[in-house]
Parts: sequence; structure tokens; C-alpha cells
Amino acid sequence: MTSISEINHDAKASRKRRRVGRGTGSGRGKTSQRGHKGQGSRSGSSMSPIFEGGQMPLVRRIPKRGFNNKTFADNIVAINVGDLTLIFDAGDTVDPAKLKEKKVVKKNFDRIKILGDGEITVKLNVVAHAFSKSAKEKIERAGGTISVLPEKKPVVKNKMGTAKKIKLQAKSTKSKK
Repeated sequence: MTSISEINHDAKASRKRRRVGRGTGSGRGKTSQRGHKGQGSRSGSSMSPIFEGGQMPLVRRIPKRGFNNKTFADNIVAINVGDLTLIFDAGDTVDPAKLKEKKVVKKNFDRIKILGDGEITVKLNVVAHAFSKSAKEKIERAGGTISVLPEKKPVVKNKMGTAKKIKLQAKSTKSKK
């Protein structure tokens, strides 16, 4: 078993650079482990790790499956009613800004949802994007109030169609004058 005094203080996290072309006795001499001729032996050569010599790569031969919603889904932060009781005092207003200030919410979010896990004993004015049914009941039973924040505006899919309508409306108003 090694003791703390035997630890090598000079140990480094990174490895030494590989020195090639230092003679045949080094094991990395002559062609410097590049082989004879061909693209890989030349200086400046680099190939994609999926390159298979012109053959259709395995990555492209296998079909894609399923759908990943990671890039499109809203990032929803869930906070339990029991946690609000521990953090806030009676009569406080709980809104997204206060939650960030008290470091209840640490990451970026699109929406905040209040869930009904735990018990609430203090009267709070809670402002969030969504509430579970049990959370609403528990907050109102404790004498608190609920305010729902508006949702994000939906993305307009047919932008060109709306632009045409605006132009037509502008033309029609000019012709009336």
C-alpha cells in the first residue's frame, strides 16, 4: 500500500509529446510510423475519421431513426410547493426574477411550472407560466394567489404570405385616398 509521502509531486496531467524520426533504435524511426507512400505518409495529410477510401461510409449507410426534440423543446423548470415554503416568507411575491435572485432557478429556462409536491403553510402570491392542479389547490387553501404568465408568441410559419397581405392592405389604402 502506498502512503501519502510516496506520491510523485512531479506527476503531470498531460503526456509527453511523441518524438518520431529519431533513429531505428527508437521504434519510431525511418518512416516514423507513417508507412510507405500514399496519402497518410505525406505531410499535412488529415482525413475524416469516417472516411472509408471512397466507399459509402457506415455512418451514411445506416438509416436514421426516430425524432429528437432536444433542440426544439422548451426548457421547463419544475418547482415544488414545499420548496417555496422553505425559501419564501408569508406575503412574498414569487416570480421568475425572485426565483433567480434566491438561486432556486440556476439555469436558463423558457417556462416555470409549479408542482404540488409537499405542503405549503405560508400565504404566497405565486407568478409562473403553469401550475399543476394540486399546486393550485394547495396555494389557494393556504390563502395565496396565483397569476399565470403569458405564453411565448408562436412562430409565424408563412412569413411571405403575411408580407403579401400587408402589401395588399397598403395598396388598398392608397387607392382609397
